[in-house]
Amino acid sequence: MTSASADRRVAVDVASLPNHAFGAQSLMWWGTVGIMAIEGMAFALTVFMYFYIWTRVDAWPPDALPPELRWGTLNVAILLASVLPNYYAKRAAERYDLRAVRIGMVVCLIFGVAFTAVRALEFTTLNVSWDTNAYGSAVYLLLGLHTTHLVTDVMDTAVLAALMFTGPLEKSRFVDVSENALYWNFVVAAWLPIYAVIYGMPRWL
Repeated sequence: MTSASADRRVAVDVASLPNHAFGAQSLMWWGTVGIMAIEGMAFALTVFMYFYIWTRVDAWPPDALPPELRWGTLNVAILLASVLPNYYAKRAAERYDLRAVRIGMVVCLIFGVAFTAVRALEFTTLNVSWDTNAYGSAVYLLLGLHTTHLVTDVMDTAVLAALMFTGPLEKSRFVDVSENALYWNFVVAAWLPIYAVIYGMPRWL
């Protein structure tokens, strides 16, 4: 490098740039999307297994009545209703509105706990055990996978809600709230086809 070109070099101070971002500008967002893609494939493979087992038997469900509708259907209603406070919390986080984020997180946590409680009741009305036959294993695996994602997100929501009340309240924490909301939308979206497979297919087909 010549002395003339060296003189043209300009030092750039990046200390004032933010250390966080929302949406696709954030590595956290891409990580969350990647996890959702992987876990979505796991759900798809389990559904494929369910239908494969269906092709191997004469009657469906085999040696059991279809699961009762009440708790699974109630959970559909709870999850769909939870989209509103989840959206509220996400938008509040993107505005750095601490008070609104606190309200949204608490309401989201209430919905998550309610869904988890109803899910526990849901397992009691499947009319089959996980070790009864292949059908029972498939149903329990589908419901168990979704429950794992549900409990994980409820725990994450509880931790984030506690941090929003106790600190430390760095601005990057609002990004965590936004990405948590994105993951909850995945939990909601995943439940709808699973509900249709477990509760609807044995009745419709």
